Formats: sequence, structure tokens, C-alpha cells
Amino acid sequence: MHFLTRTILCRTVFTRQRIKATIYLSASSISIVSAKMPTSGCNITKRFENIIKSSEDKRNYRGLELNNRMRVLLVSDPTTERSAAALDVNVGHLSDPDHIPGLAHFCEHMLFLGTEKYPDENDYSKFLSQHGGHSNAATYPDHTNYYFDVLPEHLKGALDRFSQFFLCPLFTESATDRELNAVHSEHEKNLSMDSWRLDQLERHTADSTHAYHKFGTGSKKTLEEIPKEKGFNVREELLKFHSHWYSSNIMSLAILGKESLDELEAMAVEMFAKVEDKNIDAPIWKEHPFKDDQLQTIIHVVPIKDNRSINIIFPCPDLADHYKSSPSGYISNLIGHEGPGSLLSALKERGWSNSLVAGYKSTMRGTAFFGVTLDLTEEGLDHTNDIIKMVFQYFNMLKQTEPHLWLHEEQRDIAAMNFRFKDKESPMSYISNVVHNLHQFPMEDILCNYYLLTEWKPEMITQLLDDFTPENIRVAIVAKKFESEATEKEPWYGTNYKKMTISDEQIKDWKNAGVLEELQLPKKNDFIPKNFDLYPLDKDITEFPEIIKDTPISRVWFKQDDNFLLPRAITMFDFAIPLAYMDPLNCALTHMFTQLFRDHLNQYAYAADLAGLKFDLINNKYGLILSVSGFSEKQHIFLEKIMDQLTNFKIDPKRFDIFKDNYVRALKNFKTEQPYQHAIYYLAVLMTEHTWTKHELLAATDQLTVDQLEAFIPQMLSKMHIESFLYGNVNRQKAMDLVDIVEGKLKESSNMSPLLPRQLLLNRELKLEDGCDYLYEVQNEVHKLSCVVLYYQCGVQTKESNVTLELFTQVIQEPCFNILRTQEQLGYIVFSGLRRTSGVQGVQVLVQSDKHPAYVHQRIETFLVGMKKYLEEMSEEEFNKHKEALAARRLEKPKQLSTQMIYYWAEISTQQYHFDRANAEVAHLRTLTKQDLIDFYSKMIEFNSVERHKLGVHVVSTAEGGAGVNGTAQNDDRAAEHQSGNQQILDVTAFKSSHGMHPLVQPYINITRKGNKCKL
Repeated sequence: MHFLTRTILCRTVFTRQRIKATIYLSASSISIVSAKMPTSGCNITKRFENIIKSSEDKRNYRGLELNNRMRVLLVSDPTTERSAAALDVNVGHLSDPDHIPGLAHFCEHMLFLGTEKYPDENDYSKFLSQHGGHSNAATYPDHTNYYFDVLPEHLKGALDRFSQFFLCPLFTESATDRELNAVHSEHEKNLSMDSWRLDQLERHTADSTHAYHKFGTGSKKTLEEIPKEKGFNVREELLKFHSHWYSSNIMSLAILGKESLDELEAMAVEMFAKVEDKNIDAPIWKEHPFKDDQLQTIIHVVPIKDNRSINIIFPCPDLADHYKSSPSGYISNLIGHEGPGSLLSALKERGWSNSLVAGYKSTMRGTAFFGVTLDLTEEGLDHTNDIIKMVFQYFNMLKQTEPHLWLHEEQRDIAAMNFRFKDKESPMSYISNVVHNLHQFPMEDILCNYYLLTEWKPEMITQLLDDFTPENIRVAIVAKKFESEATEKEPWYGTNYKKMTISDEQIKDWKNAGVLEELQLPKKNDFIPKNFDLYPLDKDITEFPEIIKDTPISRVWFKQDDNFLLPRAITMFDFAIPLAYMDPLNCALTHMFTQLFRDHLNQYAYAADLAGLKFDLINNKYGLILSVSGFSEKQHIFLEKIMDQLTNFKIDPKRFDIFKDNYVRALKNFKTEQPYQHAIYYLAVLMTEHTWTKHELLAATDQLTVDQLEAFIPQMLSKMHIESFLYGNVNRQKAMDLVDIVEGKLKESSNMSPLLPRQLLLNRELKLEDGCDYLYEVQNEVHKLSCVVLYYQCGVQTKESNVTLELFTQVIQEPCFNILRTQEQLGYIVFSGLRRTSGVQGVQVLVQSDKHPAYVHQRIETFLVGMKKYLEEMSEEEFNKHKEALAARRLEKPKQLSTQMIYYWAEISTQQYHFDRANAEVAHLRTLTKQDLIDFYSKMIEFNSVERHKLGVHVVSTAEGGAGVNGTAQNDDRAAEHQSGNQQILDVTAFKSSHGMHPLVQPYINITRKGNKCKL
């Protein structure tokens, strides 16, 4: 696999990559401002109408350069159901002042909390919430990105509020003091995450005088304690930072809306032309952070999780100007290849590694890195020098000949194909991703950049390869085995490591690596599609999925796409196999089968994946799910190969041992996951009828053997029910042909027999009794943060309860975040929303905090108590805004074939089959009154309601500095008194055995239950 990454710090609000190709493009000429242009022209120095786009893209584009030198992209899409905007400032945390690390990230947080025109701290978020919108922001090393979406008719109001971030933010003292806690909580969330730890260790071991060496997130220590000791006022520093760096000439803006380009242009000029041009140069770092002293080094790193990996890095020049030839892409595509003759295949053959990613990494303007990262098996950890030698042997193989034009052309054709048929993204995702391109590329290339490889520069490829030498290497090896030797500690995350110089002898060995005969260039990719024709629409095409085959052993759902009209299709095969989840051992065996099979097929499937044809095989509680998706031309060839291999699969004992080790370590590593993930997991364990815990699954691994799996596979595949769904560029006959491939191969290989109706029933959810208030408490010894999730069960799904519950969570979402996160600063992660599983639903509120769960629990309850008054005092106008925001969200059409597939598949897999659910439920939503919502609250949420059904989960940190250690619990008298009213769950099995189950939701349409054709 090859990759391209950038480091990111986020402000996350929880709500919520030889035959010449035929390339279809649209372009027109560049135009300069003239008297005939719109009246906004006096604020514009240039207009660009020559933006290259795919012929499949029906949106209209215009580029602008305002008189304050802000670059702007306008996107007019009359069909959009959501508008969006993003602004990118070309400065990030590498520009933090040396005495206040994290200031850029802190500035990003603060801009959300009030401006001179809109001083209320939650005005922006409240406006968006009431009008179906969301917002977020991210601080990168060299730029900062802000973005939002909103219902189209409210774009102007949202843009007005958004623009004030860059005109007149308040940075009030009270908000500054409080939001510092959020930044610190975000840092504490990351403290035990290996990805953050390894990233910062790489920075820490770079040149200490380089900006790359800095710590970018910020914490109380960097944003409060140290500044106070040195006499700096952080609020004043924030004002200085914003005043200095937030200049229009290093800003880019992108807006997408229903409006015409002229109307969007007028908005952009009105809102953003007044942003001050301070004539700032965007910082650029031409010197590399890895100088001679930092090269030829190897670092042994101790992780939090029991993971093993090797990370190889070479300094690399900034290649941004070479996007049309992508020399690094040529190399990364080859070294990251996973087919026959690849580096990964050779490493797998030796049992040293299972995965490899490689590629160019641009972290900051002016310089870059090229990296190769591999996971390590236990045996591979003893052969790290040999693995690095094989990397150089692959480079040497590439250097033996001049770069190959046919490989470049193949990569070019695939990229052009992906550009032509690129999925339409959600407006917010699209705009937030494209806005930074305005800094990097000419206006005409901001959409096509890396997709259209119109140049061939073999000399650049050769030059890059010449730089990848043992003299320029840096290596980091990650493993628990280094605990005893890792005597150094990275200061911000506390990562233990040992840094060493690579010996001259080892450097010499790598320099003389030579070539390895088994390492070869990939063969021509036969999976690249050539036929993009669409099947003629069937005469009897239906609006929703229909059953076209129903037998005792299978049921086939089919829907020919008449909306997206792309040459893609998705096929899903759900193999209902009761044996697969019968006990923890069977669950483990099923998991091992899917892992080993995917590994076995990877060499063959990788070429298909590159050509836009993907497959997956996963296990769940009900059996297996096989999916094949992508360009439809060669799906039948791919599917036949998959099924042939699946039904004739033989286990490699060596691979079995490797994947068993992976499985065991993954189960053990669960204890290191975030507290909020533990809270959600334990809530599911408590409420689900049938689930095996991590502990039970781990205990079963002692019985996992090759013999067990060999005996299990034919049993598993001999008794099942197949529920399939075929959707996209496929007609009825083609769908049946694909189904016949699957069923035919299974019938050939085993004596299949159908299941009984009872074996096809879904799991149910526990039914909490009226007036209950349960509490389950667990400990987490890894993270300093604790977590609370409170769940208020509201019953079985119905049309009426669905929309009432969704409207309630829509209404409380913004005040929940504002009160618990912004005002009370309980933690960085604050979430309120819907929990819906097994046909049962309810409200859940989750907070991850450094405070004790008992205290946070009480604050959540206090917040919910206040919601009664909030609802009662809400104006009809505000209530109706929330209704329409929810209605718009529910009626929003999927942007991608895969998204529509998910909606359809959810109805099929839950056996509810309500394919027109959105329209039916929105119709009822529009009949709801404010009193209906108050009545719902009084019945299901209110503290003293006899019909309330509440269950809470506390994850208490017992790590050093955690709320559950040495009396550090911030558990005041009120919290203690509140917690004493809970009924403690001490035994999960006893708790579950003392409760009944909610019934399953009955199918919406009159449909024969699966398996009813079987004999009882």
C-alpha cells in the first residue's frame, strides 16, 4: 500500500485517498475583471473560469482573487441539499512562538467562542444546529482549516458568522481560561495513543533548532504554567498571533451553494473582502529537520499497545511543484505493491511482516519525507536488519534500469479514471478538502492536480532513488521487548525509547545489499477496466430493492441504479451461519478464517484494488459477509476467483500462527483503548441479548489450532442461508449470474442444507424496567481520563417514536455541548445522541473527563433536568427550525452509490425492509408539536418519571493522576448522594438473566420470513 499523509490536530465536535487514457475534461478560458462583470468586481483582481473538472461533474466553478489577495473557489450546485464553506489559513503549529507551544491550536479553538458582531460564545454553533449544520476545524503543522455546512437557505447567515472569525474575534478572558481546559483535555486524550506518541518522538529527535521539533497540541503546562512563570499573558499572545498571521493574503476560501456563481461571488466579496491584508509571507522551511546528526540512527520505542513495527524514513525534497509527473507516486506505487514479486510478498514468505505502507509524506512546505512502514511478526522483530536490507534490495532493483514509461502510463490511466468517475462527496467534506489546494496549485488545477499525470520526468524518479541510501536513513523499531533498555523519555508524551547510531559495519552491509532475484516489477494490471458502458435500464425497474429469487437456501434482493449512473456496482452476500457465533471458540475460528482468507487472496486482489475493484470478507454475530464493489466490467471474473479460492481454501500453518498472535494481541490491546470506547463497549455487553466479551474470546484462543480450523471450515460452509443484494450498474440477468457463481461454488464444495426459521432470528435488546437507575462501574489503568455514558432506553422503534426521539436529540445537542463542554469544561469529548440497536432505541449522553465519573454523572443529570425548562421556554419559531433541520437531514439524498447501498442494506440486514422510511417518518415529524416533545421528556427522561429506564456506565481511571487514584476523586457531596441512588450492577450475567427482552421490530412490508420455506 502507498500513502500520502499530513499530521493534524482537530477540534472535534461529536455529533455527530501504455495505451493512452481517454480523459473527459471541461475547461474554459481565464478572464480578468472588466466593467461587464458583477458589481462586486471592484473588490476582485482576477476571475478564473478555466478550472478543469471531470465530465461527470455537473457543478459550476469559478476562481477569484480578491483585492486583499485572498484566493477563493466558488462552487454552484443547484441540486445540493446542503451548503458548505471552508477557509484555510496558511499557518499552523510550526509557527507557534517558541515560548508558547500549542498557541496556533489554541487560537483555532478560541475563534469559535464569540466575535464582536456575535459575542455569545455559542452563537455560531447554535445557528448551525438550528439550521441543520455542523462545524469543525483542524490545525496542521503548516496551515489551519475551518469549515462548516448548513441548509442552503441559511448559507448567508452562516457565512456572516463564519467570516467574523477572521475579522474581529473576541478572545475573552473567561473563554480563554475555560477553553484552555479543552485543549488540555484533548492532549490528555492523546497521551496514551501510540500514533501521537510516535509522531512526537520523531519530532523530538529531529534537529532541536528546527520548527519541526516543536510540540503542537498544547497543554496546561505550555499554555498556562510556563507562560505565567515567564511573565507572558496568553490572551495577549493569542491576540498577537491572530493579528500577525491571520492575513488575507495567506488565506484561501471555498464556498459551495445552490446560488449562481455571481450570487456566491457577491457573498464572498461582502463577507471576506474586508479581511485585512497584512502582507505576510507564508512560512516555508527549506532546511530539513533531519541533518547529518539525526541520520544513520535507530530508535527503539516502547509502545502502549502490544504492537510491533519498523518505520524507515529518508529526507526528501518538497515535490509539490511536480504534481503533474508525481515521481514519488511512481516509487511508492512500486515499493508499496502487494502482488507477486513485491517486497511485501517476499517478507510474508519469510514470515516477517504482514503489511507495508510506503510513500511521500508532506508535513511542511519546503521539505518532506519518504517513509516505509511495516508491521513485524515475532520472528520479524529478530530480523529487522535483514528487512531493511531487503528494502534497499528493492530500491537497487528499481535502479538497475531506467524508470519504465509503461508503469507510469498505467498509474496515469488509473488516476485519470478515478478522476473521471470520482464519487460525489458531501459538501462539507468536499470543500474542506479542496480549500487548501488553493494555496498549492494554479487555479485551473485545484480539482485535478494529482489525478491528471500529464508529464513524464524519469530523471526526477532517478534522482529520488539516488537519495534513498543507507547514509540517509532513520529507523524506528517499535516493540514491547525494549522496555528494559529504553532509558530515555520524550518529554510531552512520556514515551520511553533508546536512540543509537547505526554501526559502520551495518551501513556497509546495506550499501552492498545488491539485488534479490525474487523481487520483481509488477505485471501489467489486467483488472483496469476498458468498458464504462451502462447496462440499459430494465423495463420493469423498481424504485426500491425487490426480491428476484427466494428459496429455502437463499434470498436475492436487486436494485438497478437509475440515479448515480456510474459504471460501478456493489454486491453483498450475507451468509447466515449459526455455527459461527455459537460459542467464543467458534467466533474465534470464524475470525481466523476471514483473516487468513483475506491474507491468502491479497496477492491476486491487490491489482484489482488498484483498478478500483475491491472485496472484503468479515465475520459478525450472524456469520460472514462477502462484499465486492467497484467498476462493474470485471466483477464476475473477480467474484468467481474469490469463490473458487474460498471453497478450496487450505490453511498455511505458519500464517495461522502469525494471525493467531495478531488476534491474541488485539484482544489484549483492548484495555488500552480510549475510555469512551470502553464505555460504549460495556453498555453494549449489558444491553445485548447475546455477545461474547473480550475476556471470553481471549480465553478461547487457548483452544485455537490448525486442526480445529480445518475441521470447522467445511462444517461452517455446509449449513447456511444466503441473503444477497446486488445494486448499481447491473441488470436482473447479470445479478442472477453473479448469484449463481456464489451459490454454485458453495454447492459444488459442500452438501449445503438450509436453516430453520428460528435460526434466522436476530438478537434482541434487554428490556429495562420502569423507574430503574442502574450503574455499572469498571476501571481503566492505562488512560488518565475517565468516562461516563448514561443511556435512557425509550423502547422499540416505531414511526412515531423514531422521529420524536430524533427531534429530542437534535434539540439538546447544541446546549449539551455548550454547557458540558464549553461552559463547564468537563472534557474534550462530549456527545449526546441516539442509540439504536436491535430495533430498540434511546438517548445516550457521553462525557470523557479528567473528573471523577460520579461528579460528571451528576452534571449530566443536572443538564438534563434543565432541559425541561429549555423546552418549555423554546419559541415556536426555534422549535420549527429544529424540525426543519431534522427533516432536511433525513430527506437528504445520498451522494454516493455506496451510501445509498448502506441505507438499503441496513433495512435488509435488520429485517425491517422500510425502504421509504425517510419520507414516511418526516411526514409524521412535521405533525409534532412542542408539547409532544415535552411529553416525551416528561415520560422518558425526567428525573422522577416512573417510566424512565436508565443505565449508566462509569469507566474510572486508575492510571497515575487518574480520578480513581488515591482519593483524587472530584466527587462532591451532591455527586455522592446522587450515586447512592443507583442500583449497582455487580454481576453482568445475573443482571441480564433477571431481565426480559424487547420484541423484534416486525417487517414493514408483507414479506415471508426467511427460512419459512424450510421444513420444520
